[in-house]
Amino acid sequence: MTSFPAGSHSGENVTEPITPQTMGPLLIWALRVVDDFSDDILRAIDRREEISAQSELTAPTQAGLASLEKYLEGLVAAGKSPPSQAAGNRTGLAAKYISFLTGASIRQVHHRVVRGPWRNLLLSASGPAPVLTEIVGKIDGLPWVDFIDYSEVEDLKRHLVTAAYIAVSYLTGMRPREVQGLEKGCCPDPESGRHLIYSRVFKTALDDEGNHVPQGILRDVPWVAIDPVVKAIRIVEQLTPEGYLFGGTVPQTMNKRIENFTRWASGLAKRFGRPHEVIPPDEYGAVGVSRFRRTLAWHIARRPGGLIALAIQYGHMRTAMSAGYASRSRDGIHDLLDVETALSVADTLSTLSDDLVNGAGVSGPAARRAINAAQHAPEFSGSVVTARQARALLQNSSLAVYDNPSAMLMCVYKPERALCNRVTNKESPRLDRCVSSCSNIARLDSHAHIMRQEAESLDKQALGVPDPLGHRMRSRAEFLRDIADRHDRSRIVSKEKK
Repeated sequence: MTSFPAGSHSGENVTEPITPQTMGPLLIWALRVVDDFSDDILRAIDRREEISAQSELTAPTQAGLASLEKYLEGLVAAGKSPPSQAAGNRTGLAAKYISFLTGASIRQVHHRVVRGPWRNLLLSASGPAPVLTEIVGKIDGLPWVDFIDYSEVEDLKRHLVTAAYIAVSYLTGMRPREVQGLEKGCCPDPESGRHLIYSRVFKTALDDEGNHVPQGILRDVPWVAIDPVVKAIRIVEQLTPEGYLFGGTVPQTMNKRIENFTRWASGLAKRFGRPHEVIPPDEYGAVGVSRFRRTLAWHIARRPGGLIALAIQYGHMRTAMSAGYASRSRDGIHDLLDVETALSVADTLSTLSDDLVNGAGVSGPAARRAINAAQHAPEFSGSVVTARQARALLQNSSLAVYDNPSAMLMCVYKPERALCNRVTNKESPRLDRCVSSCSNIARLDSHAHIMRQEAESLDKQALGVPDPLGHRMRSRAEFLRDIADRHDRSRIVSKEKK
């Protein structure tokens, strides 16, 4: 068994999370490859392997040679270049592919390159060698590729495995060495309940005498896997005869593959006219696997608007993680979740305090609770660094203020009043399930302003769509303006206004 290096003792909290502008489209493309393109890529891999295996077994025969001659004559007559494949920085004749098509042996194909009348034609081969033409995956209703070429299969296989790695690493919160050590069969189908991932832990892997165990030890509590993670694992298992799912790929190698995946996916985004899905460079540096864990915690805690399409997915992540860690002390990924949630609350309190001091008004059933919470903002400015400090803030129910830009409101959270968590009292709100009649809602002038902007946008969109949809858009716009008007009539201002 491969030995992995001991984990670093540097705190994960100092790792900058990947920005939403970069992580959003990166995750979208990773899930798209896993969900939509994987079937095509797997079939292309099987087809290429079939072509390679059969051509290597094909013996030279007169019938095969005659078929080859006829095939090449047809290409010349049609003015087409023979099938080619990448050979380093150049292209060369796809001899195995031609052998498979014609029934000639590979040696017979090469012999025609050296001595046949089509020497120059074969040496300058640049034609396609499609192994898959029936494409299932689509983008905007169109096939994501016209065909998959013999030369593209290895690169696409690498992109597929990279996409699966991103999904598994990011959507579980595993450390890079734990993903690296996942083995085939690590996520069996359960008889009931959630899928679980049985993995090895490396950072805290110690033997009975306190010595570090390089090959890791089995984790006491398995990871909980949501559906995209299970599918990613199943795909890689199809490509892995045995042993490690990702071949024990070290983080440095995977970082390079993610860089290549980013360029490839961005190229597809541009080709299909989807500029919003181009993956931009991250402002804090290269997108490395060591940053996924912190980034997941950041996104779960804050759910930025740019990832609103994935908001429900993040909500499921928090639920799944809570279930998976119920029987153990709150450490590891939960520490990161606590820190990020506390930082989000502290930022919201700080912004709220500044707005109130500068004359902003607050409305809603939780308006006065929001004002009272904002008075404590200076106490937490820059003070949330450790998990203990984070829990101290989160356990103070009077300070539980969560910004929800997508719903254009703040949640001043009291579990017993929350309509998003009716069954049980949760420690934090479900911001993807905000209910407009909830008594935990508070709104600032800025929220009312955004509502009016959204209403204006909806009215303009309604002009260019059929009436049933246009009517719904206009009704939604009227609803938003009504809330904004009620805010203006009922807003209260802090006594600390300058």
